[in-house]
Amino acid sequence: MQTWRFIPLLDAPGSIQMALDAWLLEQHLQGKQPPTLRFYTWKPAAISLGYHQHHWAGHWQHLTWEGEPLSLVRRPTGGRAVLHQGDLTYAVVTSGLPIDRVQAYRTICEFLIQGWRSLGVELQYGQAGRGYIRNPNCFGTATGADLVLGDGTKLVGSAQLRRGSGALQHGSMPLCVDAALYQQVFGVAPRQPILPFMLPLERLIDTVTNALVVAATDCFNADFQVQPLSNEEWESVLAHGGEWDVES
Repeated sequence: MQTWRFIPLLDAPGSIQMALDAWLLEQHLQGKQPPTLRFYTWKPAAISLGYHQHHWAGHWQHLTWEGEPLSLVRRPTGGRAVLHQGDLTYAVVTSGLPIDRVQAYRTICEFLIQGWRSLGVELQYGQAGRGYIRNPNCFGTATGADLVLGDGTKLVGSAQLRRGSGALQHGSMPLCVDAALYQQVFGVAPRQPILPFMLPLERLIDTVTNALVVAATDCFNADFQVQPLSNEEWESVLAHGGEWDVES
């Protein structure tokens, strides 16, 4: 059994969340951090862009939700735009994954499938072809790296960054999307996932997180050590937070 770090649920601006994910990968590659699992939410609500996504709607930088501007940030991973409001994001930093990209995704995604199954939700991989690149909305299509419900609704959209022997994979799970905001962003109504239980968002996040940690313990053969960030670690992460903001 391998020792992993588990960072407790963190609610923070998107630029900080992206800086932390990138920092964890770099630290892991340097041998300073063990494999790590964490879950987080975005405050304020945000739109994240894939690292190589250079085109997006100009009005995105003028949207607000609950009186606060939506932040626009860039992810260290690829893919397309994701609206982060009412969602739960997971991040895994590890090494030793299969070289094959699809197999690497599936090695990590197994804990998501197993965890959601324990909650009565069956997931399968999406099957969109290369045509997905014409859609700027990550949740508009589902590729083989994504997980969908039986009716085709996408529940988990994931992206991955490989660096040497290490990898960062993170992904969004929309749990309670504001339909009006989603319509403003993407011009279409969201496909809301139908779950077999109804809970307030905070309790839903706790329920899903707990189930996924149990599944990750099994799938990764991991001994999770709960370890929040130290003050010194925060200083290092915050020094790079501005790098992930998208300029107007």
